[in-house]
Amino acid sequence: MRTIDWVDGAVEIIDQTALPDSLDVLRLTTVDELVDAIRRLAVRGAPALGVAGAFGVALAARQFAGDPGALAEGVHRVETARPTAVNLARGARRAAARLPGGFEAVLAEARAVRDEEIAASAAMAARGADLVVELCGERPRMLTHCNTGGLAAVTGGTALGVVTELHRRGHLASVVASETRPLLQGARLTAWELGRAGVDFRVAVDGAGPFLMARGEVDAVIVGADRICANGDTVNKIGTYAHALGAHRAGVPFIVVAPESTIDPDTPDGAAVEIEDRAAGEVVAGLPAANPAFDVTPHDLITAIVTDRRTIRPPASTA
Repeated sequence: MRTIDWVDGAVEIIDQTALPDSLDVLRLTTVDELVDAIRRLAVRGAPALGVAGAFGVALAARQFAGDPGALAEGVHRVETARPTAVNLARGARRAAARLPGGFEAVLAEARAVRDEEIAASAAMAARGADLVVELCGERPRMLTHCNTGGLAAVTGGTALGVVTELHRRGHLASVVASETRPLLQGARLTAWELGRAGVDFRVAVDGAGPFLMARGEVDAVIVGADRICANGDTVNKIGTYAHALGAHRAGVPFIVVAPESTIDPDTPDGAAVEIEDRAAGEVVAGLPAANPAFDVTPHDLITAIVTDRRTIRPPASTA
């Protein structure tokens, strides 16, 4: 199944808030419905958000045809539904550039964004699997964080796409899926995808990752990204930075896998990125809480960044 697609005049998404208990498909026909789905994480993951942004502009073009003011506002709402992942705004702007050609031109561009992300997943899986075997040998034990499989893309995925490609080749020993507090994308979504793929895995609490590395139970850490800055600093789900520090201390590779569409050459470094803060209620009921959705891993903690086109080894620039 595709995580997100245009089907019979609507955007269809897998509702990631319902997994793993229920596999529900939502049909979104308005900008309001799409923006709500993005904000409540029914659709999430940088590549999938890029596609959502593009299809969201298609919804706006149809919904607000003949009303330029409402159309501009609808496009803006899609583009800014979440601030941190660069793909969302980039997908929306790319589709919006085709608005002078009308709805069909916008939809064609949105479908092109979708198709490019599908192709990028396949390319990253092959390139990343080759790199992991080069760095770690034939049967690595991997640790991953958050969810970076097909659910975060359209099909295939980023970091988890590499993991499943290693499994397909017979070159994977096992996986530790970090649970990813507070919304448990690892324990809910990654575990669901690994189970469906037949991969041997364990779920670990977020704080256990660095200790498992120190104890010699992890050969490499592999994660996705929501934005990669010009200097290689990488923004990803909160908890990623701690795993990078653990990997550095343990001397194991720390690999980022993301499509070229996630690289933002206009953002010089991680300090320039707006980090989304989410509601305290996601963490604990009735108490104040700090709840940043993302953190920044400095480029000097990253062994390699794998995209669909190249492998970057920081401190080399991503430009």
